[in-house]
Amino acid sequence: MLREPEGTFDLQINEVRRVSAYSFPSDANFDGRKTPSVGELGRKPSLYPVEIPELNLVARADDDPDDFIIQRLAAHDDIDHMATWKRCLYATSPLWGVLTLGAYFAYLVMRIIITIHAQRSVNKIFGLAWTFIVVEFGVAIPMVMHRVWSMLIIRGRRRPKLRLLGNQVPSVDAIITCCGEDDELVFNTALAACNVDYPADRFRVMVLDDGASAGLKALVEDPNKHTFSNMYYYSRPKYPGVPHHFKAGNLNYALAQTKLLQGGAANFFAALDADMIPTKDWLRALLPHMLQDTKCSMACPPQQFYNLPKDDLLCQSLDTFVHISEPVKDALGVAWCTGSGYVMRRDALDSIGNFPLGSLAEDVCTSSMFLGAGWNTAFVHEPLQFGTVPDSFTGHLKQRTRWTIGTIQTSIKLRFCLFGPLVKQMSIMQKLSGFVYTISSLFTIFLVMSLFTVPVVLYQGGTMVPYATRSQLVLLIRLNFIAMITGRINEFVTYLPSGYFVGQRDARSMLWMAPYHAMSVIQSFLLPSWLGGKIAVFTSSGSLSSELHERDATLRAPLVRRLRVILIDCKAWLHLVYICFALGSVVLSVYRVAVSKKNKYPDPARNVTSAESYLLDLLTHAGWPPMLWLVCVISCWAPIQYALFPPTVPSVDVLLEREERKEGGLSPAYPTEEAKRAKQSRSHILHEIQYTFLCLYQAVVFAWSFYL
Repeated sequence: MLREPEGTFDLQINEVRRVSAYSFPSDANFDGRKTPSVGELGRKPSLYPVEIPELNLVARADDDPDDFIIQRLAAHDDIDHMATWKRCLYATSPLWGVLTLGAYFAYLVMRIIITIHAQRSVNKIFGLAWTFIVVEFGVAIPMVMHRVWSMLIIRGRRRPKLRLLGNQVPSVDAIITCCGEDDELVFNTALAACNVDYPADRFRVMVLDDGASAGLKALVEDPNKHTFSNMYYYSRPKYPGVPHHFKAGNLNYALAQTKLLQGGAANFFAALDADMIPTKDWLRALLPHMLQDTKCSMACPPQQFYNLPKDDLLCQSLDTFVHISEPVKDALGVAWCTGSGYVMRRDALDSIGNFPLGSLAEDVCTSSMFLGAGWNTAFVHEPLQFGTVPDSFTGHLKQRTRWTIGTIQTSIKLRFCLFGPLVKQMSIMQKLSGFVYTISSLFTIFLVMSLFTVPVVLYQGGTMVPYATRSQLVLLIRLNFIAMITGRINEFVTYLPSGYFVGQRDARSMLWMAPYHAMSVIQSFLLPSWLGGKIAVFTSSGSLSSELHERDATLRAPLVRRLRVILIDCKAWLHLVYICFALGSVVLSVYRVAVSKKNKYPDPARNVTSAESYLLDLLTHAGWPPMLWLVCVISCWAPIQYALFPPTVPSVDVLLEREERKEGGLSPAYPTEEAKRAKQSRSHILHEIQYTFLCLYQAVVFAWSFYL
């Protein structure tokens, strides 16, 4: 099941290998500089082949001087990300996935069987109980597909940490797309891209400005602002009534422009978002994975951020995706393009007709089409770029709902990766992965339904778990407890790469974000225009203005205005209404149990005392573990908490540190080590107390089952 990168596993640590340049189109006339010069200021010199000691040990007389030189630094590209004990423990995640699924399905199937028996015993249909089961099953479908899919990587992921050495390197066109972002922010990204450890004549940095900013153009083209001769500025013309296809159109315009420059287009095409600052070894870390595998169409690093607020209440980091999901997909040969920092083979782009149009997620669509055309893709799990997250609640919502819409647009275009000419060369595993991840976006509707199912059942006075005999109830309690224990262990092991608390925060964000995702799916794909359906409009993440300035302690809008914008304009009133609705259902359910005559005067035939009757009634109504209503209420409090107590984030000037330059020109500013680190207060302990309380409660119920 596991696809291994080719050509590097026989290398020892720090051993080097030559890779022939014969398979690449000749780019001898390529020169990334506008005005060729001896060198570029601020760039450390790279080693020539004769200066690489490891290469001298294996040098041969017939070595081609045009060969590329690759060095293997470590057995795993993420060797610095996880401690050895974590890596070993994480290797058991497929086992815990099997146990979790087995326990969950044993519990769910037994609930169905016992509900049927309960109906027959009283000659009555428990409609609300069946509704709860159906919705729960709908929510479980994507979870089950993810678990089954991730269990296939029994042998784990094996992508080494590689580096490209020397000055004999392939040509690269590096593109920075922007549209309305701050000029200084984009210019700093361009400076950092030019400042990577790579010969200046072997790559270009092209700023593609869809916002046509005169200020940005002046910065890029002013020789007094920088000394990099391989930095270019472009702004494509836009005509009224002619679709410009957003970011995909901008990238395709860049592809066309590179053909017109001196030496033509480069053999590789790289792209950065406007705010993504690359590290100096960005290109040297990604390219070896493509050079050693001639069928590798793309290598992509994770997106990481330097302006995340403390505790990241909105879960704006992508840690669970880039540290858990993407490595799993890479192990199965299904790495996605994550949108920034990637390098693509120009031949591969030509083979699929450049960047596909008609999807807001052109990155995912492109990498999927690569796989469908028979190419390979690679996810390189190294911190090679750092950017910014939207600094407002509205910006976060627009970004995440746009991703959801783009993913569904891509899945429709590719027919859910199941059939059609665009996916004909995908393997079974690649089709399964594409289907699982794209179909999950549609199931957010079930997630919203699940939020309301428990309160509705409680308001109607229905029982959550019907049963006919005491032994059936005992069996359900014990199976439920086993499912909880295996699930909690599985969560701890699965979340190791991203961090346990980050994983739990991401799980909570899925609940409170579900209404927004569901509304965007319904409005964009299900509703006709006369009922409010509309085509989604792209808004660039960096250009989402922060009207409230809620993360700036000096400019922050007053509380009343924050509440108006977040609760009313951003529809977080839905969460407040839900919290009141859910708590009201619990209070009503407890009241009904308290005043119930059948509990005060239990039937002797039931063989229970009055106290037992009360407890059993509470248990099978609002108290059925793991008390999902409490989990949902706490999760839905997040946007309201954000409005009341927004985080304070330092300004970019504090988060970035400008590199010293001995000679003229402005140097790039890089994130400080402190800014790169995720920051947490003790507030996350409160959420863990919640999980611990629910586990202890379920353990008490489990122990009680032996006395029933």
